[in-house]
Amino acid sequence: ARKMGAKSCIARVRNVEYTAQNAFMREEMGISLMVNPEYDAAREISRLINFPVALKIDTFAKGKLDLAEFKIDANSPLDNKPIWELNRNFRQNFQICAVQRGEDVFIPNGDFIIRSGDKINISAEHTQLVSFLKELGLQTQKIKKVMIIGGGTIAYHLARRLTEMGIRVTIIEISERICKKLNTLLPKVDIICADGSDESVLCEQGIESTDACVSLTGIDEENIIISMFAGIKGVDKVITKVNKISLLKILDTIGLDTVISPKSITADIIMRYTRAKQNTRGNHIKTLYKIVDGKAEAMEFIATAEFSGLGKPLKDLSLKSNLLIAGLLHGEKFIIPSGNDTIQDGDRVIVVTAGNILTDLNDIEK
Repeated sequence: ARKMGAKSCIARVRNVEYTAQNAFMREEMGISLMVNPEYDAAREISRLINFPVALKIDTFAKGKLDLAEFKIDANSPLDNKPIWELNRNFRQNFQICAVQRGEDVFIPNGDFIIRSGDKINISAEHTQLVSFLKELGLQTQKIKKVMIIGGGTIAYHLARRLTEMGIRVTIIEISERICKKLNTLLPKVDIICADGSDESVLCEQGIESTDACVSLTGIDEENIIISMFAGIKGVDKVITKVNKISLLKILDTIGLDTVISPKSITADIIMRYTRAKQNTRGNHIKTLYKIVDGKAEAMEFIATAEFSGLGKPLKDLSLKSNLLIAGLLHGEKFIIPSGNDTIQDGDRVIVVTAGNILTDLNDIEK
């Protein structure tokens, strides 16, 4: 395609050896972007395990900002509280950027009232977010033991990442051939050759004492049943891999909140690249994530002299509706902005929006 004149070429590459040669592929073969669905899914799961109370977590500004999704239960101190009151009562520097209530999505202002059952997206520095969750009484201790059901490529990448984090990992895989291969590749992981959908096997391997269970078999329905059983057995963090996009909405209704879709992750990566390529003015998209079931977007721009609002207080900008500036990175200093803050040349600007298609930082204004 490159030889025939295509300006950009994106390749799905599953072989890790090729992925490690990213620079060569880009310079010598003209591949603009390589995506590895299994590796990217494993990276996403490891982030969730590292921060178990979140349903979803994304990072911005060179890893300085977390955007995390949580569900509000009836006992939460946030229930039935307006956002302005939360900002006054809690000591941490955070911002509620988006709220999903049923099928509706809101980019809230200070008068918005949080309700039980809402899914909220909070932006904050990692340490501030952890402190905020501790004030809420949510569990923030580290996961020490993970059980993975299914020994495919995602399981391999995930187990490698988790063992590097000092987490004890058990993989249950029914194929003897795959078990032998994993046993060679992952000497620090306990490999069990058995049927992971058999509840007696799960109990025998200690699912009740496991901190997190990740269902990664090749059958969506099997992953769902295993995850439901893990939830019944009291596992604190249950992560379900689903390939069929049509199943994603159903899972929320049965209590499976943390779902990974390799297809969706790959699509988001490609969309992030193509949206950045659409930009012609210089304030390009650095990072982009779909949030709240894909109904809103969180994106990171790098401000340049081309931005018309440079140096102006945010309160003086005519921002589009359903749009919020969730964070600014001035050099190495990250701030949750107020109306008096300004965007300077070189700043990283985090924007959350619903119903607006942005390709450039100038697009935030009407």
